[in-house]
Amino acid sequence: MIIAIDGPAASGKGTLAKRLADHLGYACLDTGLLYRAVARDVALRGFRLEDTWAAVSAARGLVPASFDDPALRGTAAGDAASIVAKIPAVRAALLAYQRDFAAQPPGAVLDGRDIGTVVCPNADVKIFVTASPEIRARRRFAEFEARGAGVAYETVLADILARDARDAGRADAPMAKAADAMLLDTSNLGIEAAFDAVVGLIKRKISH
Repeated sequence: MIIAIDGPAASGKGTLAKRLADHLGYACLDTGLLYRAVARDVALRGFRLEDTWAAVSAARGLVPASFDDPALRGTAAGDAASIVAKIPAVRAALLAYQRDFAAQPPGAVLDGRDIGTVVCPNADVKIFVTASPEIRARRRFAEFEARGAGVAYETVLADILARDARDAGRADAPMAKAADAMLLDTSNLGIEAAFDAVVGLIKRKISH
């Protein structure tokens, strides 16, 4: 079974994907990490993120073991990822990796921006997780505060809005809710309530 979970930054989709994969005993892939790793490797090699040749080369040479790099979890890495993700050739280079991952038995959960629309359009279950920009900014701001990072809430909100615009506005595989995806708004839900809601949506989908 393939479960596709899409949505904007800080919507909670990554946490839900991991919880769901653990619950079902499935493999889990945060596809955003692929683009973050590409951006990291391009920068480490001294090239510009917009350099198509360098970005495609990095995408084709990704080492899965490097996905545990803590540097990939920061806001800067996410912003850089959304830049290389706009390059069609990079997305094409990573497509086979994602589809191979999704095909492994007994099942896989993939979260990203275009899983249900492009990567796995025939996924058994598709869920689009969202929340208001203000709520998502508050969540990200709380993460920064917990780490002792001195970032203003207004700055975080501006970054969230800019990221949304890049992800939804790119010409190739923009972030979008698949026509047959179930919508989950986590604006007023804690993680436990959101997880219960996801499990409920999946049960309802499978029973039909």
